[in-house]
Amino acid sequence: MPRQVDHELRRRQIAQAVWRLAARGGLEGVTLRQVAAEAEVSARLLQYYFGTRDQLLLGALELLNTDAERRARERLEALGEEPSARALVRGVLLELLPLDEERRNRHVVHAAYFVRFLVEPALAAVARNSPPALENLVAGLIVRGQRLGEVPESVDAPAEAAFLVAGAEGLQTGVLLGQRAPERAVALLDRQLDRVFSGPGPRA
Repeated sequence: MPRQVDHELRRRQIAQAVWRLAARGGLEGVTLRQVAAEAEVSARLLQYYFGTRDQLLLGALELLNTDAERRARERLEALGEEPSARALVRGVLLELLPLDEERRNRHVVHAAYFVRFLVEPALAAVARNSPPALENLVAGLIVRGQRLGEVPESVDAPAEAAFLVAGAEGLQTGVLLGQRAPERAVALLDRQLDRVFSGPGPRA
């Protein structure tokens, strides 16, 4: 068991090096040698854990997303035992906004990956073919809101979920660039949630 823990820690050490390089200057020119130097490991050890450069970038992204999901679950659990569907959707969407240092750093790294995906067909294919998990989650919560009377039955849950996620991602970019204050982004998000969750049911 201790050896397995050490392997996981080593993978995380290397992934964190990728994140730091991405946050400082993007991923366009990042090499295995640079990552190894940043992580203070040998290039051979890096390849042992991640293989090729593309596998390294995707593996580091997977760990970043795993951390993000864990933090999101913690924040959603803090909403209480029976939060409303609206509160859950709001909590999910707020994870897309850089409202604190942890989320800001994560989204800067994600932005670096986005640019990389635009110019790397192999990486872009992985992102393009992945299921829209976040949209599906939000759509499911909107359907739950319909059952609880929070959302009118006429609302198209998948379409609204796609719109809300896309809107939150757009607000994320504006906040990262300093074009919009975080508080204003949250207010705009709440306005859209009020539009969707306009039923007579719970609104907390």
